Amino acid sequence: MSRQLEGKTAIVTGSSTGIGAAIAKRFAAEGAKVVTNSRSRERAKTVADEIENEGGTAIAVESDVTDHDEMAAMIEATVDEFGSLDIMVNNAGLTRIGPAESISPEDWRHVIDVDLTGVFFGSQLAGRQMIEQESGGAILNISSIMGGIGLHKRAPYCAAKAGVNNLTQTLAVEWAPHEIHVNALAPGFIKTDITDQTQSAADYTDEDIRNRTPLGRFGTLDEMTECATFLVNTDHYVTGEVLHADGGWTAYAWGSSGE
Repeated sequence: MSRQLEGKTAIVTGSSTGIGAAIAKRFAAEGAKVVTNSRSRERAKTVADEIENEGGTAIAVESDVTDHDEMAAMIEATVDEFGSLDIMVNNAGLTRIGPAESISPEDWRHVIDVDLTGVFFGSQLAGRQMIEQESGGAILNISSIMGGIGLHKRAPYCAAKAGVNNLTQTLAVEWAPHEIHVNALAPGFIKTDITDQTQSAADYTDEDIRNRTPLGRFGTLDEMTECATFLVNTDHYVTGEVLHADGGWTAYAWGSSGE
């Protein structure tokens, strides 16, 4: 491996499972010092221990992305431990499923709080630290193809991810003078718990998804980490971009190639 992130320090929120855990492990393998995160320190520590066992450097920090003070404390702990914050990945997310007319106020607020407000808190606090350091940095927000298209029974999630996409562009413009690159990664159908929930909500089978995807298959965690590594490696001219890693899903206008 090329060690593209050697000497960098990265926080990955929601990194106890799925795409977040895969990104944390990939960044460590690329040479970054990684802070894993979950609302459960035990779950975050499991991933940090796996990184350490593979020869990487990681610590686990418990925090709730919807709590501004807890997020500030995580960034402070990161800087205390490693001396800087160079990469912030806002990955933590969840969904609630149901017809729009039946979504409760509590479920609506919970999804927006985690999937959008949590991204803003993480970005804001990381941006402050990077501006203070005067050495630039990278912020990567994990969005979804649902941020640009509609899917029934997913109103809060789709709305939150659309907000993430616009927030990404706004922060990229605002913080460009500080050499802070802000981008988003919008995965398509990757085999994770949240994808399984999406399939259930939309009554999609695996075959339906393969037929609907021009590349004819699900994406992999390795493919997502490849995209994430590129986007946080700031040796490029890319900022304010929402990269759709979806096998052509959003480009496919007709619908399904199934017989």
